[in-house]
Amino acid sequence: MAGNRAAKRTGGEILVDALQGHGVERIFGVPGESYLAALDALYGARNRIEFTVCRQEGGAAYMAEAWGKLTGQPGICFVTRGPGATNAGIGVHAAMQDSTPMILLVGQVARNQADREAFQEIDYRRMFAPVAKWVAQIEDAARIPEYVSRAFHTAMSGRPGPVVLALPEDMLRETAAAVDVAAARPVRVSPGRADMAMLRAILEKAQRPLLIVGGGGWTEQASTDIQAWAKANNIPAGAAFRRQDCFDNYDPRYVGHIGIGINPALGQRVRDADLVVAVGPRLGEITTSGYTLLEPPVPAQTLVHVHPDPAELNSVYRATLAIAASPAEFAAAARSTRRADHAVWDDWTGAARADYLQYVEPVVSPGDLQLAEVVAWLNETLPDTAIMTNGAGNYSIWLHRFYRWRRFGTQVAPTLGSMGYGVPAAVAAKLAWPDRTVVSFNGDGCFMMNGQELATAVQHGANAIFLVINNGMYGTIRMHQERHYPGRVFGTDLANPDFAALARAYGANGEVVERTAEFAPAFERALAAERPSLIELRIDPQAITPTATLSGLRKQSKDK
Repeated sequence: MAGNRAAKRTGGEILVDALQGHGVERIFGVPGESYLAALDALYGARNRIEFTVCRQEGGAAYMAEAWGKLTGQPGICFVTRGPGATNAGIGVHAAMQDSTPMILLVGQVARNQADREAFQEIDYRRMFAPVAKWVAQIEDAARIPEYVSRAFHTAMSGRPGPVVLALPEDMLRETAAAVDVAAARPVRVSPGRADMAMLRAILEKAQRPLLIVGGGGWTEQASTDIQAWAKANNIPAGAAFRRQDCFDNYDPRYVGHIGIGINPALGQRVRDADLVVAVGPRLGEITTSGYTLLEPPVPAQTLVHVHPDPAELNSVYRATLAIAASPAEFAAAARSTRRADHAVWDDWTGAARADYLQYVEPVVSPGDLQLAEVVAWLNETLPDTAIMTNGAGNYSIWLHRFYRWRRFGTQVAPTLGSMGYGVPAAVAAKLAWPDRTVVSFNGDGCFMMNGQELATAVQHGANAIFLVINNGMYGTIRMHQERHYPGRVFGTDLANPDFAALARAYGANGEVVERTAEFAPAFERALAAERPSLIELRIDPQAITPTATLSGLRKQSKDK
């Protein structure tokens, strides 16, 4: 937008103009009196910026985080001070651990009331400092464009992540002449020629290489480029926790998910590799199975670690070669390098692929409803562009194991491992891509943490399909109880509502499925509906994972 000091505007108007100048088309939020001036400015821009009114700030923040995952542009969340900000904190935490660009805008007490513990006052610099890339409070309306520009650049540059801006309510009301700033152009980090030459030299000496893709900052082109490099060198590729859409699962080099519920054969293959090339992931606790697949500080494997944040490199693992680069820039550079002679590891790659294909075959669990077969049916039925969202819980293991992602940008899930994510993420996904099928996986406990956002889906026409996997418990915690304290069940049983009736009360479709054969017709009806749909899947509580039962876990623990 053009810089012009002539016309004075309120702080709220300057803010909304700045957001529009950076390409913002949608904001997720819950209204509050601390930013009424900004809401009034949004009214003036209502034909240019959509305001998605949510039912709880945690849901709104998750939607903004999911939007950032899907688009690569910062998801914008607007909440009020105090309780609004604390509720939204979970989305900021998710954006930090998931490396997702996001900007949280928080209404704040008036400047002349600061530091008196005024109504709902919090020092957001201190509150959000550990879980955000940058936190600031704007004291001068004339400087709003400067702060917003920095927020966008910070959120998208290097390792993507969240930014928090606090906005005193009187600052939003005051008028000022401000210079608008052009849209952000994030800084991307590219690998040096020497880095790429060294990588090729290391690869030439390998006999059992393994590629791991993950982390934030990926694009569809980056996914295409890294697959081309893996193909040229016939390197087996695994995906870090909940990043399975970074690499086509049907590619002959894809060997599986390196996360919770990892194929034991793949876990052993990571240990047996003599070279691990990790592009993007931080190599955190989940992807490394509690830091056992690669042992810190110096792993047994030769490690090439590619990450956009130099501070992350060598922070846990001492890499043989550490490359500070964004995934897209590294993948483009890798694609253009001369291929290595891969004959020595062709059998290694083929065997890893065979292990994967065997592992994704559906297995039988207790009960009349076979969740593995349901996921396999979805895999065969849904188009390549379908978007799958989920929160946290044992139910997600079925999705991660048996579904096969084909295209980048179709998996939206929290590597943070936080519950309540699947519903708001699906709302954001359907609003971002209204013509694509969006399926939300939720456990019964997971759904109830943000199920109220089904009302948001209905209000805004986000016609996603919400699956609720109901086993009447907090299943993950119950599993751990049976493993470590067999028979001493406490605090994990749930008395649930009729989820289908609840959905209908919100204005959505609602059905219950209790047998495998009932699922496909119910899903087809949901696809044909012109409103959001919920399908409750009642599974046997014994089916705690695809291969374990509660009674089996209890017996194993007592036999030890």
